[in-house]
Amino acid sequence: MTFLDKLRAAERQNGSLLCVGLDPEPTKFPAHLKGDASKIYDFCARIVDATADLVIAFKPQIAYFAAHRAEDQLEKLMEHMRRNAPQVPTILDAKRGDIGSTAEQYAREAFERYGADAVTLSPFMGFDSVEPYLRFEGKGAFLLCRTSNPGGSDLQGQRLAGVPGEPFLYEHVARLAQGPWNLNGQLGLVVGATYPNEIERVRALAPTVPLLIPGVGAQGGDAVATVRAGWRADAPIVVNSSRAICYASAGDDFAEAARREATRTRDGLEAAKA
Repeated sequence: MTFLDKLRAAERQNGSLLCVGLDPEPTKFPAHLKGDASKIYDFCARIVDATADLVIAFKPQIAYFAAHRAEDQLEKLMEHMRRNAPQVPTILDAKRGDIGSTAEQYAREAFERYGADAVTLSPFMGFDSVEPYLRFEGKGAFLLCRTSNPGGSDLQGQRLAGVPGEPFLYEHVARLAQGPWNLNGQLGLVVGATYPNEIERVRALAPTVPLLIPGVGAQGGDAVATVRAGWRADAPIVVNSSRAICYASAGDDFAEAARREATRTRDGLEAAKA
């Protein structure tokens, strides 16, 4: 089963477009875990177990583990998700972007060490920085396209004078992901929920690729506008919310609160499809 097949199956089975981002910050953990980086796995595993039937994907952000020397806990978490939520694909949010043998090693890290179904990448260095990931059959790669951070416009919103029609950089990336770079249907795009007009533009340029859309929840993205701009019956969107779900409660009921918030967000996204 390819990554795209797995996404579609999870969308059908769980009736969901919601991706829960796993960005563990020990200072935000509930009182009995607070400040203890050795409990990262325990915290994340509880969130996973509470929401596994509500999501289209999980997205662990590697920096939140690596900063605490918790890569071993990330490996354990990835195994936990494969064992306890095998129907839910995992997207390793790593935003790698390098060439040649270095990219090969990053690809092995994502797909062999951590066993991710997909990974996020920066396309800035060109196709040879992306191609090593596409050698892993059935795996996916989401290219940064139009991101939600304020500085995204510094480069993504600039026109390319050397390309016919002088498209914006993000438009050019969308066309590459839909066309010549997408050799085996493995590519997707990252487009921020805070830019629904750009989501709609990216979807027009890349009508069949999956879109990973962060920014709903704590970042203030409009869920309804996001779905209407990007979702198509034959082209999935993966709408990520991290902090609003993981830190819905600072008490011992954090997992139950995460489930309530995930349910609310999932149901809102589903309603927007109508």
